[in-house]
Amino acid sequence: MPSSTPISATYRLQFNKDFTFRDATKLLDYFSELGISHIYASPIWRSRPGSTHGYDVIDPTRLNPELGTEADFFALQSELRNRGMGLILDIVPNHMSASSDNPWWMDVLEHGPESAYASYFDIDWHPPSRSLDSKILLPVLGRPFAEALESGEFKLIFSDGRLFVQYFESLFPLAPKTYLAILGKNTETLRERLGDESTVYQEYSGIVAAFAGLRSPATVNPGEAGEKRLRLEARERLRQLVSTSPEVEAFLNDRLRDLMGQVNDPASFSALERLLAEQFYVLSYWQNVNEEINYRRFFTITDLVGVRVEDPLVFEATHGLITRLAAQPPVDGLRVDHIDGLRDPLAYLNRLREQLGKESASAPGEPREVPIFVEKILARRERLLLEWPSRGTTGYDFLNALSSVFVDPQGAKCVEEVYDRFVGKKLIYGDLLYQKKKLVMSTLLGVEMRSLGHQLALLADKDRYARDLSRSDLTQALFETTAHMPIYRTYTRNLEVSREDAKVIERAIEEALTRKFYLQPAHFDFIRDVLLVKNRSHLLSDQREARLNFVMRWQQVTGPIMAKAFEDTFLYVYNPLVSLNEVGGDPRPSAATSESFSRFIAERRKHWPHSMNATTTHDTKRSEDLRARIHVLSEIPGQWKERLERWSKLNSKSKTQVDGQQVPDRNEEVLLYQTLLGAWPANGADHASLVERLQTYAIKATREAMVHTRWTLPNSAHENALKKFVASVLKPGLGNAFLRDFVPFQRSIAHQGMVNGLTQALVKIISPGIPDFYQGSELWDLRLVDPDNRQPVNFSERTSMLAALKQRSESSTALAGELAKHWEDGRVKLYVIWKALHFRRVRSDLFSKGDFVELKATGPYGEHVFAILRHYKREWALFIAPRWLSRAREGRVADRDIRWGETVIQLPNAAPHIWESIFTGERMITNHAVALRVDQMLNQFPVALLSSGRASRTGPRIKSKR
Repeated sequence: MPSSTPISATYRLQFNKDFTFRDATKLLDYFSELGISHIYASPIWRSRPGSTHGYDVIDPTRLNPELGTEADFFALQSELRNRGMGLILDIVPNHMSASSDNPWWMDVLEHGPESAYASYFDIDWHPPSRSLDSKILLPVLGRPFAEALESGEFKLIFSDGRLFVQYFESLFPLAPKTYLAILGKNTETLRERLGDESTVYQEYSGIVAAFAGLRSPATVNPGEAGEKRLRLEARERLRQLVSTSPEVEAFLNDRLRDLMGQVNDPASFSALERLLAEQFYVLSYWQNVNEEINYRRFFTITDLVGVRVEDPLVFEATHGLITRLAAQPPVDGLRVDHIDGLRDPLAYLNRLREQLGKESASAPGEPREVPIFVEKILARRERLLLEWPSRGTTGYDFLNALSSVFVDPQGAKCVEEVYDRFVGKKLIYGDLLYQKKKLVMSTLLGVEMRSLGHQLALLADKDRYARDLSRSDLTQALFETTAHMPIYRTYTRNLEVSREDAKVIERAIEEALTRKFYLQPAHFDFIRDVLLVKNRSHLLSDQREARLNFVMRWQQVTGPIMAKAFEDTFLYVYNPLVSLNEVGGDPRPSAATSESFSRFIAERRKHWPHSMNATTTHDTKRSEDLRARIHVLSEIPGQWKERLERWSKLNSKSKTQVDGQQVPDRNEEVLLYQTLLGAWPANGADHASLVERLQTYAIKATREAMVHTRWTLPNSAHENALKKFVASVLKPGLGNAFLRDFVPFQRSIAHQGMVNGLTQALVKIISPGIPDFYQGSELWDLRLVDPDNRQPVNFSERTSMLAALKQRSESSTALAGELAKHWEDGRVKLYVIWKALHFRRVRSDLFSKGDFVELKATGPYGEHVFAILRHYKREWALFIAPRWLSRAREGRVADRDIRWGETVIQLPNAAPHIWESIFTGERMITNHAVALRVDQMLNQFPVALLSSGRASRTGPRIKSKR
């Protein structure tokens, strides 16, 4: 078997109908030249037509035809192998699309619990509501059911032998047993048209008899082959008859029209209402989604249904193609989406690893290990479980740790104070997050919490000590405990709860008791016993098993609660420094310290040296260079305060009164200004595009915040006022006093933002782990949250830029100076990434195994130097970058006023005497190998990456004065 390609750098591609396998194949030379070893693909399995992301899978057993043919995919694989490159595939085990495009889901809607696929999806067929017994609630209607019915929005159609309810673009199959109500009525009309002896009429009568003979679902074993065959045969006979007999087709269409009713005649819709009531689904108004929905959703997305991948049969059905592809190069890794959504992540990963081993062993040659990366959001101070058989995460933990490096510790607290004063109140971090969790639990995920409350009450009913507890207080205690969970979820999977999980649960209960002191402690005592699966002497074994089942379901809910409350709500309402507002991060500037990055790297080297290092993904709230700019505000809180107040006054005339309040409010306003500072184009503004992007972002941000408007209940007046404000403040012309003040200030921080951006990219490359690049981010990446960050990438521009850089690479000193001077065009970032990735590839052991030491600089500007030393055997690399220079420059008028002078970096005694710059080609020699002057390293380029050089090399030579 061909060996795997070591993963040294990944490049994320978002495949869709507009970017296919063929498109990617054409770009492989560019990616290879850039230094990328592996393409990191978005899901390539068959998804809903037109999907832009691939996470709405409809058939995991086939490749998505919109991305190309199998031959196209195999050609991509072949070209990757030819270049010594590999492929990492994104898999989606947690959920599938709940749409008419998904044949498995349609079979469940058609046949209910007796469907062969009924067990594939996480459906509660016997929920508390008796009206939903053996049914699925589908919240798909744009208005209440009665209005939709009497407006004639439901159509009955016949297609390919099957009967459907059509609601606009959605189709819902009718249960075979209900065909008789349609096919068997008014048959005398058809007989009169065709005659008793007509073979067509006789065949039609036989089909009706066949449907009449179908047994009730209650008497059929799920997936019974004989009954299924009878249904399929009857449908096929009907299809053939309708396709060959115009008379039968016309008769059937007449029957369907009669059942659909007449607008303005409410009584005429009764037959259709009865027909719908006999289906295995209940069509419901989408605004009532949280009332009784009885299938597990992906977060709050009702058209993504949870999959029971913990069932071995379901695993086999959904992972056959995945594991077969992964058994052979160039597939060298799998990325598991939303690992926290699974009932038992460890069991899943073990099964996946086992299946990959089987597939690999069945191929010629020696079995090979296929790395697994998990999309796991780690909260502050949370660590990935060491027992998981994975290489690590997809990189959010790295992103957040690295962000702390750029927050100026002297200005961090001041930035928080500036924010509090501007919004007019001090927002307490813990209290605000608690409030948002409670809001999400009572609205977006209310049905899940009510279901858990019902299950908890059933457990209490069977406990002699808990049966008399108040059910409402018990449910509230569960709400409070869940609201105080400090992490996304725990991982209890058997009757032994880990020490770490127990600590988390105990802490949550203690905090809930403190906040809700009026609830009797007995309610929390019972919840503690349940969540910790305590082995009380009075409990029977089946009671403990029931409690374990409850805990495992609860764990699947706490993750979505944290995600919706923290990521999608809290991070849009807590805005001191929005560059820290990222998935899994801590948005408090005062909590960001450089020491946290050092601790993170130490942990990374020890346990997860091959985890991914990401700085931008398809799901980040802001792209990397946008964040790099906003970080600068922590260095100049005084200037930021002045600008905030000035801009708010200048733009007061652009605000609109809505319900007695000005729009935007102060919190929305500070978010918009920071966003504009970060997103302002580096090389000239496309005004119309910028206005549209900011307007779209403003609406999404405020809907997510759920203060004045929300997705489920849009406030059009507020949203229109926001759009008007954005357009007004960005209106070009000399009369716009805001822009006259904004643009110079933006430029004043943009240069340091550039340095931060280069530093960010380089630290990602030189740190332990695998540097990951999101498509397009090799140039300045100033994109906002999706859909802004999923727009097409101009690869032809990037390909031409890289080719031009390669042609001039011999004169690296002159080239580096030119790139630094014209940094706005983005070539400098492309150059840095290209040179550093190739250096990493040549010195692979140095970066995968070497020591990682943060060095301290001494001298007047020592605190403004960020330096990292990598060392392995006789190989050395030194990275140096300035930081927090905007603070250092306050009161100065030009960059040259920063004189590094006596600022030096002390080196270990064993360090080499000769260093060579990766970017400029300069050689630097130290007399005693004790120190390097910062000014000589940053003389030609904004940042430095030095390699232990050789004296025989030619090139510019700089001798240290030390």
